[in-house]
Amino acid sequence: MENFKIDVDADGIALITFDVPGRSMNTLTGQVMDELPQLVERIKTDDAIKGAVITSGKASGFCAGADLGDMASGLLSGSGDLQAAYDAGWKMNGALRALETCGKPVAAAINGLALGGGLEVTLACHYRVVGDSPKIQLGLPEIKVGLFPGGGGTQRLTRLIGVQAAMTAMSAGSSWRPNDAKGAGVVHEVVPAGTEVEAAKAWIKGGGKAVQPWDDKSFKLPGGGPYHPAGIQNFLVGNAMIRKQSYGNYPAVLNLMKAVYEGTQVPMDAALRIETRYFIKTLMTPEAQGMIRSLFLSKQELDKGAVRPVGIPQSDPQKVTVIGAGMMGAGIAYVQALAGIQTILIDRDQDAADKGKAHVEELLKKRLSRGQLTQDKYDALLASVVATTDYDQIKGSDLVIEAVFENREIKADVTRRAEAQLEPGAVFGSNTSTLPITGLSEASVRPEDFIGIHFFSPVDKMMLVEIILGEKTGPAAIAKALDYIIKIKKTPIVVNDGRGFYTSRCFSTYVAEGLAMLQEGYAPALIDNLGRMTGMPRGPLEMHDDVALDLSVKIAKQTAEDLGDAYVPLAGAEIVRKMVEDLGRYGRKNGKGFYDYDTKPKTLWAGLSDLAAVTINDSTPELIEDQKRRLLYRQAVEVARCWEEGVIDDPREADVGAILAWGFAPWTGGPITMIDQIGLKAFVEQADVYAERYGDRFQVPQLLRDMAARGETFYGNFAGAKAAA
Repeated sequence: MENFKIDVDADGIALITFDVPGRSMNTLTGQVMDELPQLVERIKTDDAIKGAVITSGKASGFCAGADLGDMASGLLSGSGDLQAAYDAGWKMNGALRALETCGKPVAAAINGLALGGGLEVTLACHYRVVGDSPKIQLGLPEIKVGLFPGGGGTQRLTRLIGVQAAMTAMSAGSSWRPNDAKGAGVVHEVVPAGTEVEAAKAWIKGGGKAVQPWDDKSFKLPGGGPYHPAGIQNFLVGNAMIRKQSYGNYPAVLNLMKAVYEGTQVPMDAALRIETRYFIKTLMTPEAQGMIRSLFLSKQELDKGAVRPVGIPQSDPQKVTVIGAGMMGAGIAYVQALAGIQTILIDRDQDAADKGKAHVEELLKKRLSRGQLTQDKYDALLASVVATTDYDQIKGSDLVIEAVFENREIKADVTRRAEAQLEPGAVFGSNTSTLPITGLSEASVRPEDFIGIHFFSPVDKMMLVEIILGEKTGPAAIAKALDYIIKIKKTPIVVNDGRGFYTSRCFSTYVAEGLAMLQEGYAPALIDNLGRMTGMPRGPLEMHDDVALDLSVKIAKQTAEDLGDAYVPLAGAEIVRKMVEDLGRYGRKNGKGFYDYDTKPKTLWAGLSDLAAVTINDSTPELIEDQKRRLLYRQAVEVARCWEEGVIDDPREADVGAILAWGFAPWTGGPITMIDQIGLKAFVEQADVYAERYGDRFQVPQLLRDMAARGETFYGNFAGAKAAA
């Protein structure tokens, strides 16, 4: 076997080292799946083996789960052969069931993160020992890519910790740190890092039992099953909770509960077959296929620099200056420091710069308190951030990022002062969300090294960075910006210039459509409920409060000034202007917007009805579906326009960017995947209905009509272009 090494010691204990060659992290590849049954057969039939310990040969972790690339090329091939898909899905379940019934004690020595299928392997062992390290996570996160655990996780975890705890963990995709995992009952023992194998062997030598709890005749499901007076409550309440969390958009969540409900009523062998059937059923859904492609495969490709210009030498930024020490600039400084980059944090006065560094310190202290940093590491990271007003300290920087106020004159002044300190080849990046990069680069004496680097707030939590190219931005600047973003462990997309670029422009349509509905007379609560029901993270009015109403007014004024007679105010814009300028309601930041924030939970502002009379308050299933579709289509139409205008030209970046930047309903796989799955012809026809009903903002670009006439798809064209290249 290539992926497993077996060493049998003098006590007859086989140390099985899981080590996939050529990879920094173990994953359950197709070849690993093929070798699992061989491994189990060796343990079972080799008389020299009295027990076994499974551990990892990787320093980075135990196992990160299934290789979804292999899965996508196999189970997602579109063959439609359900029996073949079931057989492939059963391969792991069958092997792990054979492992736990092999008649010999098997322990897992978990010396790194064990997620998804990696944790499921350990759950099939009779004993689990994990190292005491803050870097180790244990969990079943499959729900985050539209799936649920399909390697026995739904059945074993439930039998270990009970229906309520297991369903809560699996439906959220949450993970445990080692001591939390022990407290939950997921592992048996937490030991000092590096002693996992020793402890696992000690358990076997001490008479470790080779029978799982659920194979013991006296076993009872913790908390009770579906027909237990207490256990039934988990399913009655669980149905309501699932609906509340998913709004019916995620088949994986419902199928997960079905697998648990049915599986807990039968013996383990039958339960695993039930799980496999529901897993394959889920895997075949468009939601799962779209999420796997966008949130795993495409994201992974972008994280590795898939769009980096070829032929440009790799760079490794060591010193980066951030100008502007507000929440955004301080957040950028924090992620840079974590990545080992020397950071200069500049603001107009020392007090403002110090406040920015204090924010960095606050975030680092959180990591220190959680055991994710040692005191020495904390001290070193904090010392790597220098708060100053002195532009001379920019000297030697590989990159400068300005994160100052959205004002052309201020940005131009900062650009000139910073560039005076930069060496040839260093890159200047503007963190702007709306102002065109080509216009901002006019203040630069080196526009080929001027680029947009758009972070999202809060920087420490938001994983996307949007790189924007000006007309004169050169390939070296693009490559260096990408190298920087990959180093700070963010996901990059590259787009071309234009007002609002890609993310801000398309996101604004969601908020604007909510305003249009408000002006049409829809009740505010109905508008936001509809938004949540689409799968967006918040309703349009809530989200408008989050990004700040006064910012919207400022952007509208700047746009009107730039466009002159061509400017057309958005529906509902006057309502927002009155809220900001006449009533001082700026949104969440000052506790007053569409909502009042002086109570918990927040409540809709009662005075809103004076500005927007409610005429549509009742809802029907037909209206709900139609208006949900309206909100999603409006965003997708704008994405298609960006494509036609050349703002974005890679479906991976369009989909991943939409989901990570503004939370476009993840169950769709992203707006481009949604259009492809609906079918371009059907999408155009429905958009035309909305255009006739609501106006030109729903008019699709000619590109979409042409593609629909030819029976094309975005991903089909992209795959063909890649193949031709």
